[in-house]
Order: sequence, then structure tokens, then C-alpha cells
Amino acid sequence: QVQVLESGGGSVQAGGSLTLSCAISGATFSTYAMGWFRQAPGKEREFVAAIDRSGGKTAYADSVKGRFTISRDSTKITVYLQMNSLKPEDTAVYYCATAYRLTIDPRNFGNWGQGTQVTVSW
Repeated sequence: QVQVLESGGGSVQAGGSLTLSCAISGATFSTYAMGWFRQAPGKEREFVAAIDRSGGKTAYADSVKGRFTISRDSTKITVYLQMNSLKPEDTAVYYCATAYRLTIDPRNFGNWGQGTQVTVSW
């Protein structure tokens, strides 16, 4: 059974940085492309970033491009989301999920984690 566990969330001031981690267990890591999504209160879940199985290709939402970086470490079986220049509008619960190919469509993702809260304030 594949399990996905996010960590690294917290509270930070605007302009600050956080790094989220997503640890995978119960599966061969190279099988999956990985993605990060977020959901703010009262809003739908939205795509943030994704990375292909090899780590060679990535995709980002326009709202985070240039500020966020997704990466993966096969030795640690972990995907990271480095978030810089954080804004209050980045406040949300951040979720990690698996996919069989690089995609931004949440319908193509499965094995969703429980999420980690990120709060950005002035």
C-alpha cells in the first residue's frame, strides 16, 4: 500500500521561505511522477508543481513560477517543495500526490497525503 506523508509546514512572515517534504513508502519511487497541490479555505484544490519520474522535467503554476522549486531525491525517497518569497496568498494546506506521468490535472493523481499547513502573514 502506497503511503504519502507531507511535512515541513508552518507559519512564516511574508518574504520568508519554507521547504516542504513528501516521503513515499510502499512503492518503488521511480514508478511515479509527483505533484504538489494546495487548498486554501473556501477554495478548490489547485495545482502547484509537479516533477516527472526521472526528475528531469518539472511544471509549475504561474502563481508560483520563479518562487517555488520542486525536486526529488531517490536515495531518500522524498519529494521537496522549496518555497521562497512567500506571500499571504500562499497560505493553504499543501498536499502531495503520485501520478504515472508528468501532469497538472489533479484527476490524474492518487495516493494523496494528509497535507501540511502553510501560513504566511505580514
